[in-house]
Amino acid sequence: MEYPQKTGISEVLSSAFSFWTRTLLYQVVLSLLYFSVLIMVFFYAGNYYGILPKILDIARENAGNPMAAQKASLAIAEDPNYFYFFLVIIFARAFLYPLEMGLFKIYRKIDLKKPYGIRDLFAGYAGVNFFIYTSYYLFWYIVFMYTTPTIILAAVWVLITLFVGPLMFFMNQRVFGGISITFRALKNYFVPIVACMLVAALFKYAVMFTLIGAVFVWPFTTAMIYALYRVIFNENRL
Repeated sequence: MEYPQKTGISEVLSSAFSFWTRTLLYQVVLSLLYFSVLIMVFFYAGNYYGILPKILDIARENAGNPMAAQKASLAIAEDPNYFYFFLVIIFARAFLYPLEMGLFKIYRKIDLKKPYGIRDLFAGYAGVNFFIYTSYYLFWYIVFMYTTPTIILAAVWVLITLFVGPLMFFMNQRVFGGISITFRALKNYFVPIVACMLVAALFKYAVMFTLIGAVFVWPFTTAMIYALYRVIFNENRL
């Protein structure tokens, strides 16, 4: 894998915001699909496994007391049905993960000055793609879940898998090959990558405090990842 000589943070930020603003319609469609499916699954699974009534009771009994609510919420995890409820939510998120590949495809078409449309948003579901990306997300989340208590290891896991999605999608890399390539990229461009992703996180979560804002900025980190990917990696674009 060859890397370019220089990566400018300002160039990456400008590109990311450009991709995001030019595809706002698709960002909104993706966000509405994502949140609608998750909310429906949450309520259905929550009612089916009896978890939702407990969550509502805790919210009602501990209104205005977040510490008490948090402590009471921990007790829900001891419910045997909570594991199944949690599993359903994770599978729902894995089912939605291929949408991210659709945004990558749209960004690539913008790069190549090719026409793009709503169908491209579902490129991650075509053929075996669906099984590849849902399986990858499940693997990614399992590792993330077990590293979360350490915080640092979770952050490391996020960083070394940052480009695995686009590397799999554009360059047909396998998961561990993508992790290896991403690790080498981090060694060369650690500061630009971390700086750009921090900007993406700050922008995204600052705007997401409002429901309307969340619809527009939820997939913004995908634009930042692609903006970094296109200037860091040298590939044969077909």
